[in-house]
Amino acid sequence: MSRIEATAAAVGSRFGARARRLPSLPDEIAIEVAPEDLLEVCTALRDAPELAFEQLTDLSGIDYLEFGRSEWATESATATGFSRGVERVTTEGIEGGPRFAVAYHLLSVARNTRLRLRCRPAPGEPPMVDSVTGIWSSANWYEREAFDLFGILFRGHPDLRRILTDYGFVGHPFRKDFPLTGRVEVRYDPSKGRVVYEPVSIEPRTVVPKVIRKAGGPGAADG
Repeated sequence: MSRIEATAAAVGSRFGARARRLPSLPDEIAIEVAPEDLLEVCTALRDAPELAFEQLTDLSGIDYLEFGRSEWATESATATGFSRGVERVTTEGIEGGPRFAVAYHLLSVARNTRLRLRCRPAPGEPPMVDSVTGIWSSANWYEREAFDLFGILFRGHPDLRRILTDYGFVGHPFRKDFPLTGRVEVRYDPSKGRVVYEPVSIEPRTVVPKVIRKAGGPGAADG
């Protein structure tokens, strides 16, 4: 049995249905746990000898708004670009389901194994999960970043405040419904001798990849 299979078996034996397996890379294990099980599962992942995930290497927020909608879903990429968007029905990101998630990337140095854990806050605003800073101290700034960019609150965090955006920033810029142009623009006003904030003057534009047709096909240029 490989180390990946051994670790996957240990995860299944210890957590059972509380740790749902997810698709993953060949050298990685991926699971999903409910918010109410997060701290208990994470503590066991760190402390159980057969798991020993002593390091949290990364933590990020995820916004599933519009996930799987035809405007963004495309056929597989080709050497010449993206093909036309297609309808794709999924069980994730549907109306009424959890919009946000938090992904935790764990490393076991002792066992040379990686694990990705996903936890979805209960639907509602603001999204909220427990902080894992008491389990892995490296989560501190990662959770602040997820709060700043996605608006996810981490219950029990010792200092949950913005870390990347400016003082007084309104909104969370990595949310899918945040305008790509932003809401304000900044410039230096020489008459006032300071930086001023003004309504953004850039007009919104579509950024969905365009259809790139094969050479010689309908609409292709002559030549």
